[in-house]
Amino acid sequence: MSSPQISSNSPSSPFQNFSQGSFAVSRAAPFLIALIFLVAVGLFASNFVTQTGMAIFVIGAAVIGGYMAMNIGANDVANNVAAAVGSGALPIAGAIVVAVIFETAGALIAGGEVVSTISKGIIDPSLMPNSTTFIMAMGSALLAAALWLNLATWIGAPVSTTHSIVGGVVGVGIAAAGLGAVNWDVMSRIVASWFISPVLGGVIAALFLAFMHRAIFSKKDMLAASRHWVPVLVGIMAAAFTMYLTMKGLKRIWRPEPWMIAMIGAVAFALVVGIVRPLVARASFRIENRRRDINALFNIPLVFAAALLSFAHGANDVANAIGPLSAIVEAASSGQISAKVGIPLWVMLIGALGLAIGLALFGAKLIKKVGKQLTSLDQSRAFSVGLSTAITVIGASALGLPVSTTHITIGAIFGVGFYREFVHNALCKARRTAFAHTSARSPGGRSRGLLSGPPVPRIRPRKLVRRRQFLSILAAWLITVPSAAVLAAVIFFAARIILPGTPQ
Repeated sequence: MSSPQISSNSPSSPFQNFSQGSFAVSRAAPFLIALIFLVAVGLFASNFVTQTGMAIFVIGAAVIGGYMAMNIGANDVANNVAAAVGSGALPIAGAIVVAVIFETAGALIAGGEVVSTISKGIIDPSLMPNSTTFIMAMGSALLAAALWLNLATWIGAPVSTTHSIVGGVVGVGIAAAGLGAVNWDVMSRIVASWFISPVLGGVIAALFLAFMHRAIFSKKDMLAASRHWVPVLVGIMAAAFTMYLTMKGLKRIWRPEPWMIAMIGAVAFALVVGIVRPLVARASFRIENRRRDINALFNIPLVFAAALLSFAHGANDVANAIGPLSAIVEAASSGQISAKVGIPLWVMLIGALGLAIGLALFGAKLIKKVGKQLTSLDQSRAFSVGLSTAITVIGASALGLPVSTTHITIGAIFGVGFYREFVHNALCKARRTAFAHTSARSPGGRSRGLLSGPPVPRIRPRKLVRRRQFLSILAAWLITVPSAAVLAAVIFFAARIILPGTPQ
């Protein structure tokens, strides 16, 4: 007699109920943790309210600042570690740990003592009619930028957090004080950076990849070539990141002259080449003369690149969350509108923790997207991306261009993909042409040529960059500033109606 069977589809199945419940809890857990963090931020901020009548503004701004910081962590931080993950140099869990540690360290150690209250000098604060209007404007800009980043992360689009807050500030500036409040010269430079930074990042990354192919991977003895060139390339990376951190990441601690920055970079290059050369030489005797093994030599440099990019990002982009928040706190406590304000430690803590929590809870989606779904990356390609990002930021900073590291990194990844596609398809065309000429010279024509001589490898044209992803990211970039601006203006007008006692 057969025993009765319980259908797995039966609603009475305890196993199915447990499985479905566990899945629902696991899906909801990150959002519950984020909500708990924002509630804690509000309670924490209430301890620093100095003017009772402004408590609602300070606490609300702190919660919005924490929300913005989480969205920066979820969206923007992915660009710093995605290439290392996509190449296999770091597992995604390890990348998140590295990014959380160094983003937090960058924000707390070198996050900047003073920030511009009006991001990048886009609007003139003196045109605001009063401090309450200014507070509402900054809060609206911050909330609009955070909501736009949240939407972008949800749809899987890596966008610029700087451009998001820029759009929010432009929107509330126009809503509160008219078109004349916006510094259109600054805005024109920001718009120019939309095109300059990704193109520069792509071109530089492609050039480095082309150099590595010519100097290392096209040689018969790749091991000998790697012993010579890998230390040089790692030295260039060390010099670039040292200058990058000196210029951007350590501005709170030290502001050296340009010649000192160049000298520091040269010293870093020489030291790192001297250290890496014997290490690569020893490693080269334990690996085979093939591309996969040569690529593995870049694993450790890629981990360092991810860590250094995360540190510099935490030092710089945390201001997108805490800059407007610091301005609101200053205006609420003093009643004055200042062009620049200091950052209280408690505000910095909110920004740093928000970055870390947003990355840990929601960052994996965009790390996978950027690292694995745009184009195929191995270690040498990922190394080209990281090196291009550092060099492009250094050059742009020297020229005073307001570039986005997000745009540079994504541009570099696409640059590597399009370069590989160009080389592959050019080789395909050349082999087809050579085969056609060989067939034409054969006595029996093309059919005779097919049977004579060594077989020609079959190579077909391929698209090595996902066009759909390329176009969707480009579209998200183009609409970031106007979308954030419109959203900020709507929030500002709604806040003036909803909040009692505010000037209309």
